[in-house]
Amino acid sequence: MPAYHSTFLSEPDTRVVGNFAVLPLRTKFRGPAYPTSEDYDIIDEVIDLFRANSFFRNFEIKGPADRALIYGILFISDCLSALSARNANVDRNEAGRILNTLSLEHFSIPGDPGFPLNSLYAAPRDRAEAELLRGYLSQFRQELAVRLILRVYAEGDKPSKYWLAFTRRRFMNKSLS
Repeated sequence: MPAYHSTFLSEPDTRVVGNFAVLPLRTKFRGPAYPTSEDYDIIDEVIDLFRANSFFRNFEIKGPADRALIYGILFISDCLSALSARNANVDRNEAGRILNTLSLEHFSIPGDPGFPLNSLYAAPRDRAEAELLRGYLSQFRQELAVRLILRVYAEGDKPSKYWLAFTRRRFMNKSLS
């Protein structure tokens, strides 16, 4: 059974930096992403496909939107690891602080020496594209952290054990950290 790919592969006029798709987002955070009027965006898709795709060690990349999906899945893995590393009983407010800090801390982008997926991602062409990608990824990470909290803590003030169980899974045997 093959892994699930992004539905945004066929989106017309997608901005691409390096070979990473800069897709529209439904977000309240400032950044370079275009706002979308759609109810379903790449953040929703990342969260929906995380658990199913985390079982796969191999993933055939079919386009720039798949690279955004991979990045999001790996970021969710880092978020869940940060939540479970503290304690399985982290309340919603503390989890929000932990993930907000994680999403805002300094991170590498494709082309940086510390980026773990340089073999899969092309570096931005120039400094302006690098800043655009860094701004987009920052906005992407912040919005993903907020929506992940809503999904992991949907049942109350305790995290869902069905989400935290995926901290031991490593999609493509990779990690962003």
